[in-house]
Amino acid sequence: MTTWRPHPHIRVVAIGLHWRDGRLLAAEVRDDAGRIKGVRPLGGEIEFGENWRAALIREFDEELGINVSIIGEPLLMENIYAHEGATGHEVMFIAEVAFPQGAFSSQDRIDFREDNGEEIVARWFDLADLDMPDGP
Repeated sequence: MTTWRPHPHIRVVAIGLHWRDGRLLAAEVRDDAGRIKGVRPLGGEIEFGENWRAALIREFDEELGINVSIIGEPLLMENIYAHEGATGHEVMFIAEVAFPQGAFSSQDRIDFREDNGEEIVARWFDLADLDMPDGP
C-alpha cells in the first residue's frame, strides 16, 4: 500500500463532477490502515501553462481513458485539509462533466491507477451516505 501525504505547497487542481442517478462519482480516500476515510471526485493538478479545462479533460483521459465534455463554468474553491497529520492546500476549479454515451454504464465501480502506480477505486456515492458517523 502506498503511504500518501499532501504536497507541501499549494496545488491548483481541476476536478470533475459526474452524476449517475443522483449519485456522484468519487474515488475512495483511505487512511494508512486502509480504511475509507473520505471520497474525492476525479481530476488532478493543472500543469504549468495548461488551463483548467484542458487539465480536466486530460485527467479523465489519463485516469479512465475517456474524453469527457465539460458542462458549464467552474466553481472555484479553496481546500485546506488534514490527512494523517499533514496539511494539504489546494485551489480547485470544479465543473460538471458528461461521459461519452454508454461509458461505464454497466459498472458500479471503476478501478484505475494513478501515475505513481497507486491503485484507485472510484464509485458512485449517494451524498446522503457521506459525512455520517463511521462512514466516509
